[in-house]
Amino acid sequence: MRSATDATATDLEWLQSLSPWPADGFGTERMRALLDRLGNPQRSFAAVHVVGTKGKSTAARRIARTIGGASYTSPHVSGWHERLDTDEAGFERALARVRASAEELGATQFEVLTAAAFADFEARGVKSAAIEAGLGGRLDATNVIDARVVLLTNVALEHTDVLGETREQIAAEKLAVAGPAATVVLPDTEFAHLVAHPTVGGAREAAEAFLGRPVELAEASLPGRLEIRGNEVRDGAHTPEAVDWLLAHLPGAGRRDYVVVASILGDKDADAILERLGRVGRALVATSSSNPRALAAGEVADRGRSWFDLVETVEDPHTALLRARTLGARVLVTGSLYLLADISRDA
Repeated sequence: MRSATDATATDLEWLQSLSPWPADGFGTERMRALLDRLGNPQRSFAAVHVVGTKGKSTAARRIARTIGGASYTSPHVSGWHERLDTDEAGFERALARVRASAEELGATQFEVLTAAAFADFEARGVKSAAIEAGLGGRLDATNVIDARVVLLTNVALEHTDVLGETREQIAAEKLAVAGPAATVVLPDTEFAHLVAHPTVGGAREAAEAFLGRPVELAEASLPGRLEIRGNEVRDGAHTPEAVDWLLAHLPGAGRRDYVVVASILGDKDADAILERLGRVGRALVATSSSNPRALAAGEVADRGRSWFDLVETVEDPHTALLRARTLGARVLVTGSLYLLADISRDA
């Protein structure tokens, strides 16, 4: 039952107070119990399950638009509602639907969000959805759906303490969401031996497998994914591979005239990320996002000194962005979607 203190908190305040990490280890047992109490809304729609290291959110949103459904993505940049593919009022209604049951079970923040998405999709009459996995796949809260199609976007070393120390182990964890009847779409044949019937492709092929016919992949955009605002670019690249992709698509990338604003989480390969960013950045303004796992701004600065001509430390993300704009005409804000969320309301 809710305590008196809980009852006085708004639903959003309550959500923000929850831990995103389970104290008792990862698993789907509590998630399944929560969905049981909600009438198992995940059974009300057919799904494409999107797993991988990077590019999941954009792929999920484009697939959802193509198949005429909704998407569930994470993390968010513009606001919590972004994750549920709805507006702020719709998100608040979704959160209210699950709060009582979630409190009784001690659900984590991500479990609450996932349950809210599924309950919201049912309430809205959504019949098809693209669901982005959170951490890995096998033990992720989203691994309670019987997806018709599973898309693996790519695999890189991340969360090795949970998912495994090799790309093979991580791929196996991610692909464990595929049921025996699911069509699995892989980016190439590297991990084809982990599934029964691989189809090689990407988001378009996943949508085609879901619909059973050829399609043109719909366009869709999300905040913080190669978001170009005049001479300012915002992208949540948080792995070396993601930065490689960013550099290949960055306007004027060959000129090394960007001022880079960067915050990086402590479990990421900060040295490799900063080395790559130094190929396009003359100056670095090191900062620290509000995420508790973010490296201190000073540590980001120290690690970046080998790659940038000028390095400054500005703890506050908003102030860091303002400082970067005074140092050059072209600004790149990157390293973490949590940083982009912090500055999302900065014009």
